[in-house]
Amino acid sequence: MVETGKFIESAVAEIRESVGDGHAIIALSGGVDSSVAATLAYKAIGEQLTPVYVDTGLMRKGETDQIRKTFTYMSSLEVVEAQEHFLDALAGVTDPEEKRQVIGEQFIREFETVAREVDADYLVQGTIYPDRIESEGNIKSHHNVGGLPEAVDFEGIVEPCRDLYKDEVRDVARALGLEDVVAERMPFPGPGLAVRVVGAVTEENVAVAREATAIVEEELEAYDPWQAFAAVLGRATGVKGDNRVHGYVVAVRSVESRDGMTARAQELDWETLQRIQSRITGSLPNVSRVVYDVTHKPPATIEYE
Repeated sequence: MVETGKFIESAVAEIRESVGDGHAIIALSGGVDSSVAATLAYKAIGEQLTPVYVDTGLMRKGETDQIRKTFTYMSSLEVVEAQEHFLDALAGVTDPEEKRQVIGEQFIREFETVAREVDADYLVQGTIYPDRIESEGNIKSHHNVGGLPEAVDFEGIVEPCRDLYKDEVRDVARALGLEDVVAERMPFPGPGLAVRVVGAVTEENVAVAREATAIVEEELEAYDPWQAFAAVLGRATGVKGDNRVHGYVVAVRSVESRDGMTARAQELDWETLQRIQSRITGSLPNVSRVVYDVTHKPPATIEYE
């Protein structure tokens, strides 16, 4: 395990040395990885840092408001409204790897736009070790590693958490004094809800994934999962109000893990599962059925795409 005090000291020194007298932007998503990277960068270079949160339209429910609330002390925080850009770029894309490539490139282009406005030459990212392992091992490209385009308009990319596992990142978050809402928050994929929609991404099926995930997270909080969410698998026939509907199929996923490299599906009681399906089908008229995913990692990955 990492010794948090020494890590923080060395990471702050690395960022300070890498950026020098220049200016950097930090890709801030609200997850623990990017939040730790942002806090380390702010400690290192202060006003030379511009935190940038890109609202892709693929984020969790209430994410943008949570970002504004959590990082109010960073007065230079930039919130980029880019929902249309991402959904337009993803139109018709069904291959999971292509999705990740498209999202990775769009993220970089949004960051480059802000960087030109604030005269920043460096990009700080919250990349962690499992991101690198899965990207380099050809399991799946992470938007901030294998999903990056070849041409990037930055003098350097700084990744202070690149050698840490998720549990180590959480230890650093606690040592930095980050609130539990950040330090203990369950992981959320960089490409967002796009990888919780199997096949083509639309505004409608992303909205289903968002609302259903909010229900799952709330209902399963007592189980303390590593990660719990809902994914949209496609459509199937159902009956609502004596009428036939061809609605979405939503899969509920809840896993236990230490570092995300392997995971076990959680055993949930029947009453909990029935309450989840009742809430999802009851509040989302375009959902016809709910299933529970019992697959471990491996052979499955935690996310769907």
